[in-house]
Amino acid sequence: MSLVNTRNLSEVKLAEDQIRRDKRTTSLRKWLTVAFFVVPGMAVFTIFVLNPIAQSVRYSFYDWNGLGPLTDYQEFGNYERLFAHDVFIKSVQHTLVIMSLSLLIQLPVALAVALSVSRGALPGRRAFRALLFIPYVFSEIITAIIWLYVLHPNDGLVNTVLGSLVTDYKNQAWLGADLVLYSVFAVLVWKYFGFYMILYMASIQNVPKDLEEAARMDGATELGVLRHITVPLMGPTIRLTIYLAIVGSIQQFAIIWILTTGGGINNSAQVISTYLYKYGLQRFKPGYGSAIAVVLFVFTFAFSILYQQFIMRRDYED
Repeated sequence: MSLVNTRNLSEVKLAEDQIRRDKRTTSLRKWLTVAFFVVPGMAVFTIFVLNPIAQSVRYSFYDWNGLGPLTDYQEFGNYERLFAHDVFIKSVQHTLVIMSLSLLIQLPVALAVALSVSRGALPGRRAFRALLFIPYVFSEIITAIIWLYVLHPNDGLVNTVLGSLVTDYKNQAWLGADLVLYSVFAVLVWKYFGFYMILYMASIQNVPKDLEEAARMDGATELGVLRHITVPLMGPTIRLTIYLAIVGSIQQFAIIWILTTGGGINNSAQVISTYLYKYGLQRFKPGYGSAIAVVLFVFTFAFSILYQQFIMRRDYED
């Protein structure tokens, strides 16, 4: 009897050992699979993202011309010069103006148009939707070149059309110091309006029509349905577009650079990204340019973290 029990215990022990080995093998395979997919991506991310960021932070402490070894350690000298430079302060102000106009004009109008196209009785809705989305397909360089001709002070399309419609009309320098910032914003709206509109339209399609109909049957007006049903259910997309508009305004470069030939007359359209290129790279000051890039990165990164933590967190949780 004891021999049988001993044999059974041995078999049970062997089975348990085999189960443990199988678990270790399965766990090892899982980790190898994860490593197979994660390690290459992390290696690329480290080489092409984290390493340049680290190098930029390092260069920002030197008054370096980009040639030869790093010399002339400045400590925080580049940052002190940056925040004392009037042009940099002006570029921040211009960036905030474009950002504010995007949030207060572009996004609300895009939302209103999306609601009209999706819920309203607008004739030719498909053609209208395609017409507004086509500019987004163009590259930023092509967009800027097109609008250079449209806004030309002598033979531009805008001045030609207004001259034919308005008596005693005088050609306007749309890219001059007084109007350039608003002209740039108009071009940005033309370029990205359709993108935001399509996002809103896709969000509207996910709003249950039954809820809207039930609200109408309960006596709610169309404005009440929009305010209490449609728009709140579009919240995740609205919050996403606000984030994209803010980050896009901060990082906008190509269109502004080409339209204004480097920031406009007397830096009238200088924004942070064009300031970085003009005063950091064109003047062979990679150390100073790295300081600008670090400030831009810190601001963008901090905003992204805080916005996603406090504003968009509810969307991830849902």
